[in-house]
Amino acid sequence: MTIAPQYLSPPRLATEAFTGAPPAVDRLMEIYERNTGFLRDRFECYLGGDVPALPVRATYPFVRITTGTHARIDSRLAYGFVSGPGVHETTITRPDLYRRYLTEQIELLIENHGVPVEIGESDEPIPIHFAYRRDINIETQATQREQYDGPPLRDLFDTPDLAAMDDAIVNGTMYPMPGQPAPLSMFRAARIDYSLHRLSHYTGTAPEHFQNFVIFTNYQFYVDDFSRIGRQRMADGDPSATAFVEPGNMVTPNTRTGGTPTGQPPARLPQMPAYHLVEPDDRGVTMINIGVGPSNARTITDHVAVLRPHAWLMLGHCAGLRNTQKLGDYVLAHGYVREDHVLDEELPLWVPIPALAEVQVAIEQAVGEVTGLSGYELKKVMRTGTVASVDNRNWELSDHGAILRRLSQSRAIALDMESAAITANGFRFRVPYGTLLCISDKPLHGEIKLAGMAGEFYRQRVGQHLEIGLKALEKLKSQERERLHSRKLRSFTEVAFQ
Repeated sequence: MTIAPQYLSPPRLATEAFTGAPPAVDRLMEIYERNTGFLRDRFECYLGGDVPALPVRATYPFVRITTGTHARIDSRLAYGFVSGPGVHETTITRPDLYRRYLTEQIELLIENHGVPVEIGESDEPIPIHFAYRRDINIETQATQREQYDGPPLRDLFDTPDLAAMDDAIVNGTMYPMPGQPAPLSMFRAARIDYSLHRLSHYTGTAPEHFQNFVIFTNYQFYVDDFSRIGRQRMADGDPSATAFVEPGNMVTPNTRTGGTPTGQPPARLPQMPAYHLVEPDDRGVTMINIGVGPSNARTITDHVAVLRPHAWLMLGHCAGLRNTQKLGDYVLAHGYVREDHVLDEELPLWVPIPALAEVQVAIEQAVGEVTGLSGYELKKVMRTGTVASVDNRNWELSDHGAILRRLSQSRAIALDMESAAITANGFRFRVPYGTLLCISDKPLHGEIKLAGMAGEFYRQRVGQHLEIGLKALEKLKSQERERLHSRKLRSFTEVAFQ
């Protein structure tokens, strides 16, 4: 008896084994492009009135490795190996965007375990929205089907299923059923696609432009300076950078390489605009103005994390809590009082968030080089200590006695709203992190930031603060990736992909 197919799908492709990373990634590309193309073709026929007789489905490609030994891998590594024998697998999306990353990760697996990787088609459906790299409504004018009275879209095409896009792997709460492959990466394909689309929405720039070193800030002044630097470097023909990208995917090419500016400024700025100083191999710097508050800080880092950056820093302003501090002094955070509450469920408060030596040293050295101070003299302008991050912008108006006691007991030297969320999510997503804040007011000591004095302060300090951040990232770029992606960020049983 012949059973009719349940879905209209492209012919299933056989799983193949590969002993080299480049051809393995080529195969991932082939499967992904064929299957997403199939979905786009069927969807556009549907928009034209050709309703399919069966639901349409195509699936993501997968990469899999099977090992049969408990032999120990070089224990100095933080990634690039599976934790034990068995089958480890993950689904893959956008191999065009992740080609270099996937090649590096697969090369490490093959080299460390001496076995081939397998590439094939998974059982994870590709939601129709994610078959398009941009907004499906814009790319297809799908709103023309609003008056359609036939089967709803979800009866004919897979749509994003939030229940299948959680962070159980990252949070350490995913436990594979017996016989089910163990995870190979932090994120499965649909979770990545969801974040790639969210990044475009929140930042106004495409994921292709994001760089591997990221600065988050809570003030537009920093973005203005960063934009000035980016445009100037393009005009000067800077040999290390290739383009500067602004919201609206406005690309200013380097005059050294020629080319015509592209893109249009958006009608209005997105919620968290991003700016990208692009260098070869994505080794440049992305700056994102996250605005005020821990919710934004958590939201954007949830999505930037799928790009697997090499480091992110928080550069922003804070309240100084010690009488010995001055406006304009720097605070290098080495601990956090996490009273922002945005990650309490995913990362309980009893989890310590360690300072990362590689990042701390790079920031301290950068402060010294930019200010011209060192040793004991550096203490005139910078203090290392605990930062309290809160979710109440008007904390000064609450019960002063209770606040002062808690801040004093924690040994906090500064207070802000975003640093703890950015740092905690760096820890959670295994992305190296650091925080350098600048004191812009001291409300406990009567030095409140008002409009006039704030403007003067920003003019004096923002440029130097940004220069320090950029110099710190240059120092991190010069480090070996194995050292930067520290083992301190890895748990007992980790996925192989960085």
